[in-house]
Amino acid sequence: MTYRLSLIDKSPLPAGSSAAEAFRATLRMAQRAEALGYHRFWVAEHHGNPNLAGSAPEVLAAYLLAQTQRIRIGSGGVMLQHYSPYKVAEVFKVLSALAPGRVDLGVGKAPGGLPQSTRALQARHDPAHPVGFDSLLGDLDAFLHTPLPPGHPLEGAWAGPVPSALPECVLLGAAPDSARLAARLGWHFCYAGHFNSDPAQLERSLAAYRQDSGREPWMALYAFAAPRRAQAERLVAGVRTFKLHLPTGQSVNLPSPEAAAEFARQAGVHDYRLEETRPQVIAGTAEEVRTALDQLHQRHGITEFVIDTPVPDFDERLASIGLLAQARQPCAEPALA
Repeated sequence: MTYRLSLIDKSPLPAGSSAAEAFRATLRMAQRAEALGYHRFWVAEHHGNPNLAGSAPEVLAAYLLAQTQRIRIGSGGVMLQHYSPYKVAEVFKVLSALAPGRVDLGVGKAPGGLPQSTRALQARHDPAHPVGFDSLLGDLDAFLHTPLPPGHPLEGAWAGPVPSALPECVLLGAAPDSARLAARLGWHFCYAGHFNSDPAQLERSLAAYRQDSGREPWMALYAFAAPRRAQAERLVAGVRTFKLHLPTGQSVNLPSPEAAAEFARQAGVHDYRLEETRPQVIAGTAEEVRTALDQLHQRHGITEFVIDTPVPDFDERLASIGLLAQARQPCAEPALA
């Protein structure tokens, strides 16, 4: 058994660049990924972040689908807590009708932004009757695949159109509960290793999914390749995560101390603790990165890696995915498909 390689892109905004330039770079990345044989290309959802342009993955996915031919395109992922499951089902059914067999619906549990962005996204929600994520995902699954059960408050609502092939559904998460929820609904599970690379948590989550579903999990992670290891390590040396610990017990991963301080300010919190960590990034020559992925595949039975390239410069990201694709070619088994 081998594994597939896929990509996730955040449409980063290097200093001095525009959103239009960031989206053109994402399109070129998707087209290059298709030419290189990557299996799927996901776009992320972030809100109120001046360094990332991708706030509406469903819109960007439509743009990419229209300008590619074969590669699967999707969200990595839609932040479902903000939205109506009914509308999400409609949007991805439309995409699937436009590009049959090529659409992925990846869903995430995180807010994808700071508290003010979350308040703006949820301004019309009823705070007296909050809906849990599990319930939202169950409704979304029903609108996609089966009628809502008798007695459901929305029984009888039908989400159209009817595509010839429904989107492939994936839950992105980093905990056993997420793995079990994906298994219960018959969804794929992609462990978010770029957010939580703790080996014990990885083991527990993958084991929970495999036990409950009988299927093999996927994994998203940071990886970057360059002609020389020292060059790769230098370019990812600044990748940091700042975990904000709030008095409520909530913790949030943020990209900088400034973002953490702003999150706390918007949350109305003054007493907080900040923990700086360096996320696990597989960096080195293409052969070294491939060896590390091979080892993860053999150790954990992961059948697909979704690579997040944590470098803002477009040319360096493009070169990295080319090197990784080339390193897979000598494999005796199929390279990327």
